[in-house]
Amino acid sequence: MKIQITISGQRLQATIFDSDAGRDLFAQLPLTIDMTDHGGVEKTGPLPSPLSLDGQPEGADPGVGDVGYYAPGKDFVLYYGDQSYFPGIVVIGHLDGDAASRIADMGGAVTATVEPA
Repeated sequence: MKIQITISGQRLQATIFDSDAGRDLFAQLPLTIDMTDHGGVEKTGPLPSPLSLDGQPEGADPGVGDVGYYAPGKDFVLYYGDQSYFPGIVVIGHLDGDAASRIADMGGAVTATVEPA
């Protein structure tokens, strides 16, 4: 499942896995999400509704370019740096092409529009 993420006029693509969490995300689209930068490795912003955790592990070690969901905060997450294992993280997809490096170049907080591609 493909999504388009638009930040400051830049259009990025991501592939969302066909999972309960991925389908729940798709059901909420389109969204505008105010995202905060955390630790120079990720941008996070709250979703309006939680995603299903059915079939997901208790945590994950997301890689650069992963798209995630942080269950305790109901946050959509774009990983552009290396994050370590943490409980509550669910990897729901992956950024396409050079999207992770482009996000890394966007300092501070951003507003992202997320919609089906």
